[in-house]
Amino acid sequence: MSFIEDIKVKAKKQIKTIVLPEGNDIRTLKAASMVFKDEYANLIILGDTIHILNMARENGIDISKATIINPIESEKYEEYAKEFYELRKAKGMTMEKAKELLKDETYFGMMMVKQEDADGLVSGACHSTSDTLRPALQILKTAPGTKLVSAFFVMVVPNCEYGENGIFVFSDSGLNEYPDAEALSEIAISSAKSFEQLVGTQPKVAMLSYSTYGSAHSPLTDKVVEATKILKQKAPDLICDGELQLDAAIIPEIAESKAPGSPVQGKANTLIFPDLDAGNIGYKLVQRLAKAEAYGPLCQGIAKPVNDLSRGCSAEDIAGVIAITAVQAQEKCK
Repeated sequence: MSFIEDIKVKAKKQIKTIVLPEGNDIRTLKAASMVFKDEYANLIILGDTIHILNMARENGIDISKATIINPIESEKYEEYAKEFYELRKAKGMTMEKAKELLKDETYFGMMMVKQEDADGLVSGACHSTSDTLRPALQILKTAPGTKLVSAFFVMVVPNCEYGENGIFVFSDSGLNEYPDAEALSEIAISSAKSFEQLVGTQPKVAMLSYSTYGSAHSPLTDKVVEATKILKQKAPDLICDGELQLDAAIIPEIAESKAPGSPVQGKANTLIFPDLDAGNIGYKLVQRLAKAEAYGPLCQGIAKPVNDLSRGCSAEDIAGVIAITAVQAQEKCK
C-alpha cells in the first residue's frame, strides 16, 4: 500500500470535516469529488454557491455530498464576526473591519475551525502561503508549547531504498527563510513529530549542511553544529545527528566513512535543511528528477490543522493533503 493510500485508511477510521476556502478553483472541486469517492472526509466548500454548483455541473463533477457555504450568506457570519473582533480587539480590530475580513473565504474558514464547526483547513491552490498563514496565526495561533510555525513536505520517492522505504520529511521547505540555530532545533523537533504521526515509524533526523563532522568550517556550518547541540539537549531521546552532508545522512556505506559512530547511521528519514533556499530547491529536485510524490507544504506548529498547497498543485495533490489534514485532526482530538 502506498503512503497516501495508508493515510486515507487512517482518515477513514475517524471521519473529520475539512474546510476548503478555494471553491472557485476547479481543482478544489475535482479533489472534493475524489475525496467523496473514497469516503475519507467530510468537506465544506466556501465561495459563491451558484458559481460553484454551475462550475461542477458544467465539468461533470459530483460534489453533491459537500456542504457549500457563501460566507456573507451564512447564518454564522455575525457570530464569527463578533468572535473575531473579540480575538483581535487588543490589536486594533473593529467590528466593521472584522465583518469585512470575514467576507474572505480563508478568514471565514479559519473561524469555522476556531469555533469547531470544522476540524481543519486546506488552502493555497490559488493563494500565497502568507494569505493562508496570516489568518491562521491571527485566529488559531500557535500550538501550546510551540515556539515556531514551520512547513514541511512528505516526499515519497518511487523505487527508493533510502529513508523509510523511500518516504522522507523535508523541512523547512516552505516558510522560514533564514532560521537560526534555535529555530532549526525547533523545526527538527516538530518535523520528527510530524514524521512519526504521518508515517507511523521512528523518526531519524539529519541536520543537513555542505559539511560532515567539521569537514568545512564557516558561519553556515557553525549554525548547523550549534542547532544539533541544542536539539540533542531539548530532545535527548531523539535519534538525530549533524552536521551531515546529504549522502552521509541517507546512505549507510557513506555514513560509515564520513560519519563513523553517527546515531543516524546513514538511515535518516527526516531531513532538516539549513535554510529555505536549500529546502525548497531540494524538494523540487527530488519531485521532478526522481518523479517523487510531494505532499505539502504542510504546516506544523499551528493550534489546529491548517495546510498550505503549492500553487502548481493538481487535484490529486489537494485530495492527498485533505487526507493528511484529516489524520492530523484525529491527533489533535487525542
